[in-house]
Amino acid sequence: MSNDANYVECLVPSKASPLVVIGKYVCFALAIFFLAGSVLVNMGIIGLILFIAACVGYYFLKLNADIEFEYQYCDREITVDKVLNKASRKHICNYSVDKIEVLAPSKSYHLDEYKNRTLNVHDYSSRNKDAQPDPTYTFIYDGKEKIIIEPSSEFVQAIKNVAPRKVFTD
Repeated sequence: MSNDANYVECLVPSKASPLVVIGKYVCFALAIFFLAGSVLVNMGIIGLILFIAACVGYYFLKLNADIEFEYQYCDREITVDKVLNKASRKHICNYSVDKIEVLAPSKSYHLDEYKNRTLNVHDYSSRNKDAQPDPTYTFIYDGKEKIIIEPSSEFVQAIKNVAPRKVFTD
């Protein structure tokens, strides 16, 4: 069995954006307000419709407040999935290792030549800016995208086994 057949999986819980957290609490407060308004002030059917709309908004924001990213490496391909509320899974993208230009720690000097390029940035990390040392890795994909992930050392090693000149661990 060759190194190309490695399979490594990594699950990273991610912090929700502050807007999602604030929105969740606002929708909850609005739901209570509209329910109380429709019962106490006799807002009628409009109050109930607004209550239901606030509840639906709260549900979807709550779903997006508990996010985990799952990275899978198999057969020279990296797959990223988003797990919402530990219940539903959404496939985000696939990345071929052959099209990766460089994979290095996010603060590595190996990424310096890409700092002034205009790239689409995708952050699939835990978004924990306080972690020391910085656990994130960045890879440049096909000269167009900058992807930020938070892989385990086994995940990085599996990619390094098939693309040793592209992967740096500083």
